[in-house]
Amino acid sequence: MTWTAPDVERGSRTDMACGEREMLDNWLKLRRVFLLRKCAGLTSEQLKTASAEPSNLTLLGLLRHMTEVERYWFREKFLHENLPELHITEEYEDGDFDLVADADAEADYAAFLAETAACDAAVADIDLDELADDPRAPTGKVSLRWIYIHLLEEYAQHTGHADLIRERIDGTTGG
Repeated sequence: MTWTAPDVERGSRTDMACGEREMLDNWLKLRRVFLLRKCAGLTSEQLKTASAEPSNLTLLGLLRHMTEVERYWFREKFLHENLPELHITEEYEDGDFDLVADADAEADYAAFLAETAACDAAVADIDLDELADDPRAPTGKVSLRWIYIHLLEEYAQHTGHADLIRERIDGTTGG
């Protein structure tokens, strides 16, 4: 039997008068849902369909990439957890995008769900003003707030890509 990405409920919009942390959490969850909704109802093979030559962008690649991005920023960069790469190798720096042909879409989908849940739990009780060392940052520090905003930026960019890829696959538009 062929695996198909499950349908995902959009859910309700964030409370437009809530506090900053709740708002950032809600916006991040909504962006994740938008990406998952672009995958909903597609088979593994459809998720591996590239956008258009010469691009290698696929919905599965975007899902794998965002799994890596969240893991890196929340758990590795901010909390300094020593975690193995999921898809990136020395030979394939963009393995999240480049190595989808033989990937297990169902496992990668489950990994996205598990990683985003792990990231949420890992930072749930940390104040947005909390700082972590970051030698690449101009001040040598990065705040949890900055990471949330950066992830929202990443999702905004990549869900835009996902819109176009999904439309190419089956004509579906909207979120």
